[in-house]
Amino acid sequence: MTKSMPSTTRSLPIALIRAREGVMAPIREMLAETGITEQQWRVLRVLDEYGRMDAKTLADRSSLLFPSLTRIAATLRDKGLITQTRDDKDRRRQFIEITPDGQKIIDERAPKAAQIVSDFKDTLGQENYETLLDLLAMLDTSSKG
Repeated sequence: MTKSMPSTTRSLPIALIRAREGVMAPIREMLAETGITEQQWRVLRVLDEYGRMDAKTLADRSSLLFPSLTRIAATLRDKGLITQTRDDKDRRRQFIEITPDGQKIIDERAPKAAQIVSDFKDTLGQENYETLLDLLAMLDTSSKG
């Protein structure tokens, strides 16, 4: 064992991966019958929260690389869950919006999603839950100029 490195039980990258799996397991279970992926869920959630937006902003807010969003958006469009329209002034710019069918997926799962969040808050305690989100935000390089 290299003495200069922390134990893998105290390694931040490994701890984050393990925590991510613990957080995502109930979300994956919730999405199992929908036929949509975690990434597609994120896109729909962002569109539900912010409304119609350009593809670059959507990629950023969904924590996706732009090429990944392009592929995911095509799939969601083919499923009838989003619409994509070109900007009249800049034809390279696309706007994406959730459809009623996409909104239905969000609305039908909102109670279960809220229960998942509530369970995490019960596990951590409200204050620790909020502190964890604040600490993770400090590590978020995408929000730093």
